[in-house]
Amino acid sequence: MSSSYVPLTPAVVGFDAQGRLYSPAYGDVYHSPSGALGQAEQVFLRGNGLPERWRGRGAFTVCETGFGLGLNFLALWRAWRDDPQRPRRLHMVSLEAHPFGREDLAALLARHAPEPLAGLAAQLAARWPPLLPGLHRLEFEAGAVTLTLGFGDAQALAPRIAARVDAYFLDGFAPERNPRMWDTPLLRNLARLAAPGATLATWACTGELRRALQAAGFEARRAPGYGGKWHMTVATASVGADAAPAAADDDARHALVVGAGLAGAGIAQALALRGWRVTVLDAALGQGEAAHAGHVAAALTPVLARDDNARARLSRAGSGRALARWAGLPGGAAPRVCGTVQLDRDAGRAAALADTLATLAFPADWVRAVSQDEASALAGLPLARGGVFFGQGMLVQPSLLIPALLATPGVRVVPAQVARLTRAASGWCARDGADSILAQADTVVLANAFGARAVLDASGLLAPLPRVAQMHALAGEVTLIPAAALGGGPRCVVGGEGYLLPDTGAGCVAGSTYVHGAAEARVGAEGQRVTLDKAAGLLGAGALRALAPGTLPGWAGWRAVLPGRLPAVGELAHAPGLWLAAGYASRGLSWSALMGDLIAARLGGEPSPLETDLSALIAPR
Repeated sequence: MSSSYVPLTPAVVGFDAQGRLYSPAYGDVYHSPSGALGQAEQVFLRGNGLPERWRGRGAFTVCETGFGLGLNFLALWRAWRDDPQRPRRLHMVSLEAHPFGREDLAALLARHAPEPLAGLAAQLAARWPPLLPGLHRLEFEAGAVTLTLGFGDAQALAPRIAARVDAYFLDGFAPERNPRMWDTPLLRNLARLAAPGATLATWACTGELRRALQAAGFEARRAPGYGGKWHMTVATASVGADAAPAAADDDARHALVVGAGLAGAGIAQALALRGWRVTVLDAALGQGEAAHAGHVAAALTPVLARDDNARARLSRAGSGRALARWAGLPGGAAPRVCGTVQLDRDAGRAAALADTLATLAFPADWVRAVSQDEASALAGLPLARGGVFFGQGMLVQPSLLIPALLATPGVRVVPAQVARLTRAASGWCARDGADSILAQADTVVLANAFGARAVLDASGLLAPLPRVAQMHALAGEVTLIPAAALGGGPRCVVGGEGYLLPDTGAGCVAGSTYVHGAAEARVGAEGQRVTLDKAAGLLGAGALRALAPGTLPGWAGWRAVLPGRLPAVGELAHAPGLWLAAGYASRGLSWSALMGDLIAARLGGEPSPLETDLSALIAPR
């Protein structure tokens, strides 16, 4: 990663002499002089046979190069809305090397979006993600319309997209201005995603382009142009991708999810939101204990790495997905976006940190360096050092979040301990310790943390998974500190060596311990001494001395940890229909929504919300 990391370069707003939106970098306008809506409808929709081609389909996926202001997406969305015979779900994947910032996009759409698209444009601007490299999943129409934005160079992103594409919109800047957007390697990577019968359309029309399309696997021809242009190009994929057949209607599908913690609840919600019937089997509930009951608060903060490695990319994607997925939950179940001050490990790290931030070039409202004084002002408490401030750092209350996720319509929770799985005529049977069948379904997801290893072993399925076989359980404990002992507590999450969270009304949570080889996860004086020392280290000498370890409330639980501290998520190659989502370690909140959507997207034939290189890294093995 370190040698290949390229920072994202946002679009620069410019206008030509006629007042048209113009790219100084490419010396070209963003849309046809005759009008963006007309071009979108004539070139991209009609050029791909839409809306007729999507009628009678359960889902339809479009892939676009060059998002710009999103006017093609808005026109597509409007056509879908206006068509009584529309597919139930519409997906677009769009690649953009130079995205506009949210404020610029909102202002430009207000000026340039044609009146019929104005309402949809406002929704797009409201959901626009921060300018961070990678994939961003946006949802509209209660999830029936999705937009997967790839921010970064199309040449690098296209090979890492997983989708089954029915229609292509090629809308980069002119081939003579931006030739890399039209070259054969990129077109081949796009053609790899083509579903049988996929079509393609673009306003560009040169013999060289048609030859490149032919070499990439499309049969291309000229068609009448739009807006004063004599011709445009349309094409059909010569062969379809080696993709699985389109998924069955989600409303008729049933999944078993084993485990009702952060992993299982995230998967249950993601499937149920797509119309699945979900049965969650949970061993702790069978013993009268809900997962994370009493776990008052936890932090959800991304990871930074100078080379933007896999762990950093996954945590960034997970943080964004959690905020998008959980923001609408009722009451205290929704995350509180309070920001996170992440302190340097020591005072000498400031220069290295500044260099990392300069290399990454992330937006300052997402992450920026802060001095000790500024960090203290943000927290409302004197802090020991400076560091970085994540504007979207979140406080989450797991004991409220998990029940809210499991309350999604379509989810049924059953207290039961799964001992092993056996193959059935249709899918899998979950059996208890007496070998009675608890439930069965075509799709089963093991999301019961460390317990998944034992179930796989008892089912004769662990041997091909040497990394999963190394999964171990690690005990951890957090302490609840009275807010009054901290002058009301910090206003934001404070992290570093340990963490300290804002008051939830019950107190301020300090954490955490990591206990190897523990016989039980419990609250005690030894663990509280560790958590209080960590909190005091964040606040500076003398803090919290009046509190006596062993006298405070707290919560203890287990983490399931795999080598490399990345989770294992995906379908088991040797057991089709059986999925694993385990090994979330200390990042249960970071992975919950993202991995739920990853699994649900794969099962439903949607574009993946995660790049294929990251999916491969976390595949069970």
